[in-house]
Amino acid sequence: MAMLTYMQIMSGIILVGLGIGGKCGGASLTSVLGLSSAYLLHVGNLCVVMGCVTVLLSCAGWYGVTKESRGMLLFCILSMVIVLIVEVTAATVVLLFFPIVRDVVLEHTIVTLRKNYRGYNEPDDYSTQWNLVMEKLKCCGVNNYTDFSGSSFEMTTGHTYPRGCCKSIGTVTCDGRNVSTNVIHQKGCFHKLLKITKTQSFTLSGGSLGAAAIQVRPSLPRAY
Repeated sequence: MAMLTYMQIMSGIILVGLGIGGKCGGASLTSVLGLSSAYLLHVGNLCVVMGCVTVLLSCAGWYGVTKESRGMLLFCILSMVIVLIVEVTAATVVLLFFPIVRDVVLEHTIVTLRKNYRGYNEPDDYSTQWNLVMEKLKCCGVNNYTDFSGSSFEMTTGHTYPRGCCKSIGTVTCDGRNVSTNVIHQKGCFHKLLKITKTQSFTLSGGSLGAAAIQVRPSLPRAY
């Protein structure tokens, strides 16, 4: 029984670790995706909560076994069933999330970029986040530099693209108008951000299903 309890505790710790990793890993980059990033943040929080609950229920179940408390055991078994259902549901929702809302997120991100992005040295959080994304991922805009056409950034500065798009920021050729392949990154950031977010979501969903598989087996002997 000690080994079974240990397995459940470890599954809870794994869930907590995955939840924290999902919240922190790449969060500063994927935050520009808005709804998609916020959704994964909530899933990460759910994993942390479910992991903590699993650890507590495992300890309570072990206590119920040692004290031969049927009431405690019944409570732990029913609670663990609820946890398992939540974990499987969360994993399923995450796996189905991207194919459904990808186009919506893409359109939303483009509209928000054109409306809210101000420039390379602007102090607002949104512009700072996008500058970080473009520098770290070596990309420009959502699809490419043309996303800035007609944007508030272009109307304010008269530039075709911000300095964050340049391969070498600060050079003479990085003038906001030269769109040569030698000067700016030609590819957009969306697919790179989507890849990061997809990796996070699959890790969370896989971890949830794995934890559920670990938890369901130890729970069965306690039911008898």
